Amino acid sequence: MTTAETRAGALPDLADVPARDLRVAVLGVGMMGADHVARLYSRISGASVVAVSDAFADKAGQVAATVPGCRVVGDPLAAIADDDVDAVLVATPGRFHEEQVLACIERGKPVLCEKPLTMDATSSLGIVRAEEEYTARTGRRLVTVGFMRRFDPEYAELKALIDAGGLGEPLVVHCAHRNAAVPPHFTSEMMVNDSVVHEVDVTRFLLGEEIAAVTVLRPRATRHAVAGQSDPLLVLFETTGGRMVDVECFVSTGVGYEVRTEVVGEDGSAMIGLDPGLVRTSGGPSGAARSSGIAPDFRQRFGRAYDIELQRWVDAARRGEVDGPGAWDGYAAQAVCAAGVEALRTGQRTEIRLEPR
Repeated sequence: MTTAETRAGALPDLADVPARDLRVAVLGVGMMGADHVARLYSRISGASVVAVSDAFADKAGQVAATVPGCRVVGDPLAAIADDDVDAVLVATPGRFHEEQVLACIERGKPVLCEKPLTMDATSSLGIVRAEEEYTARTGRRLVTVGFMRRFDPEYAELKALIDAGGLGEPLVVHCAHRNAAVPPHFTSEMMVNDSVVHEVDVTRFLLGEEIAAVTVLRPRATRHAVAGQSDPLLVLFETTGGRMVDVECFVSTGVGYEVRTEVVGEDGSAMIGLDPGLVRTSGGPSGAARSSGIAPDFRQRFGRAYDIELQRWVDAARRGEVDGPGAWDGYAAQAVCAAGVEALRTGQRTEIRLEPR
């Protein structure tokens, strides 16, 4: 197939992909990207990492050396265009996502893009529209966005319970999102864009409707907060169906990584995230006690979710399909986060207006 044919939207020659491994290029091999390379190599079937690209050549070389047959491609756009690459995993900083995801669409290559899809709602909508045009020509979708919580077994079980009517109509959702600590450059706006964004997607995933308005409150800040920043934050979502979701985002607890979600319905409630791992009950001089471990960071808490996410992405890409959150989900999340940052700045309830789907 010629370059001109590919740019015109013709399908790459993937007919033999089900008979061999999906050849993946990973763009960005920092903490998340390097984890994904290791995951694809050691725990995911049906895929092989054939190329990595990173702005830091030494780091790219170190990661490539851990995978037999993997090579370094300095230019990420060249890695996307490479005829020996079937699909692309984007784990570069968010400011590069728009160009790289659009290049994947132009080349007709399935792409898993870590959140955010892009840095703002307008450019994310541009990716939605570009993929719509591609789908109109080919009948295929290409873009998956890395909201890994949808693949976590606990969230999947909670979603199934809601969909089966086990709680009656959901009315209220309570969420907590806590980190032990964050870097000195981590601002209150980043709490919305990088942390609360997951609760945005969780809300849309569990309730099956869009978020219509957001309010952000600033409780008294912990003494451990980054200087000049508000930590914790309380965020309130109102959905199009009249449900409400409250989120406590606290990123300097000094304890560990805790994520909890409780759905309260007309006929009952259900909570996840209480006791990951071993729960120990014991006695002592001060009386009986119960304890459990707390994950040190998100990679431990959601390690299984990442495994499932990548396996399903690989399986779907080999079938020419998308199985998971797509470009619209990335756009909707960015629209809500933009409103959240505005609500943080003004202290006012802020409505979200999404373009027609």
